[in-house]
Amino acid sequence: MRHEVAFPMYDLHRPDTLALIRAVSERLAAKGITVNAVWPQEALLSHWRSDALLLSQTCGFPLVTQLPDVQTVGCFHYSAPGCDGFHYRSLLVTREENTRPTLADFRGRVAACNSVDSQSGYNALRKMVAPLAEGGAFFSSVVLSGSHRQSLVAIGQRRADIAAIDCVSWALLARHEPELLAGLVVIGSSPLAPGLPLITAKQTSAQSLLLLQEALFELVNDARYQAVCDALLITGFSPVAREAYSPLLAWRDEAAALGVTQL
Repeated sequence: MRHEVAFPMYDLHRPDTLALIRAVSERLAAKGITVNAVWPQEALLSHWRSDALLLSQTCGFPLVTQLPDVQTVGCFHYSAPGCDGFHYRSLLVTREENTRPTLADFRGRVAACNSVDSQSGYNALRKMVAPLAEGGAFFSSVVLSGSHRQSLVAIGQRRADIAAIDCVSWALLARHEPELLAGLVVIGSSPLAPGLPLITAKQTSAQSLLLLQEALFELVNDARYQAVCDALLITGFSPVAREAYSPLLAWRDEAAALGVTQL
């Protein structure tokens, strides 16, 4: 049986992503598990739902809304400002020249979001604007950009005025593409939420799941992999149950109760 491993979510500098895949594959090989490193060519949902999936990283909102059968392995800890243990938050980003200092000042403006199934880019922003909305709406329109990076491009090109950006993505972009962030500023942040979950297929055995967790503990605690982890801002790992992500549904439902079902 194929054992597929991929890390598609924070792939902002491909060599670092490939190094992480190699390191995890090495730790699993030491436990007798040979893996196939893949780069998802199909839609991510198809990748995450594959019976061959041994390890991948998804977003918390798809986990609770579209991936009922996958098992959670845990979550990395990140050193990016805004993170706390395995939790992270979204940053509200706009142009520096913008004199609007709070989210409330962006009523009737244009928001950019990476996708409607994103926790950090969409669900978190919906939670934040819901108490401010009138008639179920707050922004005049929403640009669906396809990625956090492209949301920032949209702001810089004046096609949008504000976006909620995953704080880990922001920190990695600041490292690898600082010119992209020039002229942009953070004016606020969302509440903490559990970070991007590491998942495995429903078919993965309890023994294999335990070996996955052991391998990830070894990864973050072995000095041989320090540089690999540092490159992606990874500082630790925690096993995390699916139930830890239930508050994300509560965020959606709280917004809906205020009449905001979409941005």
